[in-house]
Amino acid sequence: MKKELKKFMTHFIVCLKWIGLSLFVGAVLGLIATGFAYALNYVTGLREANNWLIFILPVAGLVIAFIYEKFGSEAARGTNTVIACINSDEKIHFIMTPIIFVSSIISHMFGASVGREGAALQMGASMGHTFSKFLKLNENDEKVLIMTGMSAAFAALFGTPLAASIFAMEVISIGVMYYAALVPCLVSALTAYNLAKFLGVQYASYSLAVIPKFTPFTALMTALLGLLFAMVSILICVVLGLTERGFDRYLKNPYVRALVSGAIIVLGTLIVGNQDYNGLGINGILSAVSGNIVWYAFVIKLLFTAVSLAGGYKGGEIVPSLFIGATFGCAIGGLLGMPPSFCAALGMVAVFCGVTNSPISSLIIGVELFGGQGLWFFCLVSALSYMLSGYFGIYKSQLIVYSKYRSVYVHKSAKR
Repeated sequence: MKKELKKFMTHFIVCLKWIGLSLFVGAVLGLIATGFAYALNYVTGLREANNWLIFILPVAGLVIAFIYEKFGSEAARGTNTVIACINSDEKIHFIMTPIIFVSSIISHMFGASVGREGAALQMGASMGHTFSKFLKLNENDEKVLIMTGMSAAFAALFGTPLAASIFAMEVISIGVMYYAALVPCLVSALTAYNLAKFLGVQYASYSLAVIPKFTPFTALMTALLGLLFAMVSILICVVLGLTERGFDRYLKNPYVRALVSGAIIVLGTLIVGNQDYNGLGINGILSAVSGNIVWYAFVIKLLFTAVSLAGGYKGGEIVPSLFIGATFGCAIGGLLGMPPSFCAALGMVAVFCGVTNSPISSLIIGVELFGGQGLWFFCLVSALSYMLSGYFGIYKSQLIVYSKYRSVYVHKSAKR
């Protein structure tokens, strides 16, 4: 009994240590993410009020290329660097935080079609790594603190603290969960989210007018949607990968890449006739969830995002993936006899799952964004999208540890 009590006290002290660290990390990242959210909203509003800013996008690309060449060439791989840091001990530097902050704001201000969660993950990981070095933590604790920072920044920006807690642990190595980081990630995510909310950060509100009953017919249609969303997830990964490799091969100079990419986005925006596909595209997601979107919206967003990221513009791939999933789901739902708005919600959840290989996080995101009434549908569509999307993923450094189809060890990197 004495021995067990001693062990319990040891574990209790470790728990207290991590709660203290997580509260601190969550508070710091909550403040940083709040500043980032306000800056992002400001420049987005500025661009929407001044459509001519889109014409400066190629020049903005040159500025971003200069920033990374001058101050952060080692951080140019973005979220892949973060994942590699945990999987293979690759180093993250503090400089990643300010340069991804600034370059993402520049990208959004002038109309690049990028997200924000990639920036959040990079800022969170960079700060977590910086704190671990300052505190002289060992290698294992350092990885936990990096995931703690990722959870905090993701939660504060996206507004889904429970999903953020799991995502940081789940996205690193598919088939292996870093459960040692559960308490730190949860505490930091809840801290950062509540602090950001207290400081006035507003999150998109999604409400579903119709949630169908779970019947054999709706279950069958949801299964079919899971197959289709898996295919869309693969398409996203392949297009992003091909575009990136094509730009790297034929436009080796980063400044030329930025100019060409920016010019293509400007031309594409003029052809489309509006800026619905520039920036985050939250309005497009809201329109899809309300059941009102043009059927080809997902194609345009995919092309805009692929060109923007390949050209070196910063922000991330996750929100564009949500846009693509929502608009595709809305477009295809009616054809299957399902409510288009509800299928948009399923598309957001399933495509997020397919491109990140994170089924548990996807399920929780569905519940946090849309409520628990559609839980069975979210479970089914996420499971099928995860399995049928194969070994593709938007993060090349992501490690697939166990097979999705058999109980065997595969140890391979995600494909793009």
